[in-house]
Amino acid sequence: MTKFLSHTTLIFIFMFGLLLQGQTSKENVQSLDTNHEQRFIERMQEHLNAVSNKDLTTLKSTLSPEGEMQLILPNTEIMYSVEKFMEYHQAWFQDTTWTFETKILSSEIGEKIGIAITEIVYREPERNGKPYFNRMIVSYALKKIDDQWYIIKDHASSIEKTK
Repeated sequence: MTKFLSHTTLIFIFMFGLLLQGQTSKENVQSLDTNHEQRFIERMQEHLNAVSNKDLTTLKSTLSPEGEMQLILPNTEIMYSVEKFMEYHQAWFQDTTWTFETKILSSEIGEKIGIAITEIVYREPERNGKPYFNRMIVSYALKKIDDQWYIIKDHASSIEKTK
């Protein structure tokens, strides 16, 4: 009987250990998922801050090192490539009077591709003799390259703006 209890106890301890190990593995997976999502949101926020601060160096660091990029703006043709995106922003950043308020509304994050939907309010102190604003919804696609997230698509839609 003692031998039976001893074996039963060992089996119980072994099973309990496996159960704990399984929980630890689940916690590690959840931690990895949280970290994965957190890095996505951090990269997205870094990109938005770079635009708000008119910071070309940081802005470029958030874009695909492979040169893949699409910028889609109202009433313009699609601009393809990181180079074209940076040329556009370099010219735009010359005007230092505008402001850019951003908010990430939602995101869907996969293993290699994710999207973020943002609300952006663009303001100029004066356009045609009066203050100007443009409230937009902007969608971004990010791609994971070498374990880092990079912006590969930027599509802006005006929702409400000054006439």
